[in-house]
Amino acid sequence: MEFDVVVVGGGPSGATTAEDLARSGHRVAMIDRAGRIKPCGGAVPPRLIRDFNIPDSQIVARINTARMISPTAQKVDIAIENGYVGMVDREHFDEFLRGRAVDAGATRFTGTFTKITRDERGTQVWYRPRGADQSVPITTKLIVGADGARSDVARAEVPGGDTIPYVIAYHEVIKAPQHTSEAYDPTRCDVIYDGRISPDFYGWVFPHGGQASVGMGSGIKGVDLKKATAALRSASGLTNCETIRREGAPIPLQPLKRWDNGRDVVLAGDAAGVVAPSSGEGIYYAMVGGQFAAMAASACLTSGRAADLKLARRFFMKEHKMVFRVLRMMQDTWYKSDNRRERFVTLCRDVDVQRLTFEAYMNKKLVRARPLAHLRIMAKNIGHLTRLIPAT
Repeated sequence: MEFDVVVVGGGPSGATTAEDLARSGHRVAMIDRAGRIKPCGGAVPPRLIRDFNIPDSQIVARINTARMISPTAQKVDIAIENGYVGMVDREHFDEFLRGRAVDAGATRFTGTFTKITRDERGTQVWYRPRGADQSVPITTKLIVGADGARSDVARAEVPGGDTIPYVIAYHEVIKAPQHTSEAYDPTRCDVIYDGRISPDFYGWVFPHGGQASVGMGSGIKGVDLKKATAALRSASGLTNCETIRREGAPIPLQPLKRWDNGRDVVLAGDAAGVVAPSSGEGIYYAMVGGQFAAMAASACLTSGRAADLKLARRFFMKEHKMVFRVLRMMQDTWYKSDNRRERFVTLCRDVDVQRLTFEAYMNKKLVRARPLAHLRIMAKNIGHLTRLIPAT
């Protein structure tokens, strides 16, 4: 069992890394824990569907409207023009990606990562096979840590890997109502900015075809996630819907300053902290991070230079640093209080805000071609922050 690369984690990032490396002709092992489903709203933008060749069979719902709801129940509906936001079910989507990696030539091992050791024979990644009592080693040249937020690989191998900030996300997957109503629409995502649901993040109701994801996130200790989700279900008229499953997990909100150990490990996805602030969006960035991790690992294997592992972070941040910076500013500015959240939802009524926001979301790039619109938005931001503009 000797490989060029062992990928620890089989979520969107790890599966993408494994697939890309296998298609490049490298011997790849992928370790994943079967049966784990990450709590996730499941929204994927058109660019992800296009760039990663996601088939229609994986899209369980098509969303054409986003509804923003404020603490006073002010509602702002934003139409998604010239396209849709796709919804995936992580239970099936992640398995699809893992299957695609195996089809590309990766070898899949089902079990739990335990440790990394090094000796005169090389580097060994140890994992405990499902149902086994003891761990077994896999010998490798390189390791990609794609094992999620609070990554065991990052904590053990990468300086600063144990200091990543995060929120705890919790959701309940429910059987969706059979009929459309004012409270629930299978073609609309609801985003709830209300301190009673989340004092520092937001809540959501995201349709998944015959199911729906209802949840929230918070980084504040002591917040009762289940109680807040119950309140959200009640406000959305979903209390009596059948609960299919409940899930919770940490969601990182800031990229780590370093993604490699300078030797034989590089991080990807949540392990590297690449979840967008403000929105909490992670699937697209995880898969892009997986691509860059694969590129860096391949370069290192070819050149023999451990410094090439730094390419993963360098190229990712070159493309997405500004988006993350702007989203962090948005979260720090508008999520501080219910008064700020109220004003934020009011600001979302603005046509310029809607167009620029969704153009950036759909295509994953900041829109620079409308200077007058940016100036108008800046003026409105200042007006709301100084309370010169009414909150509603």
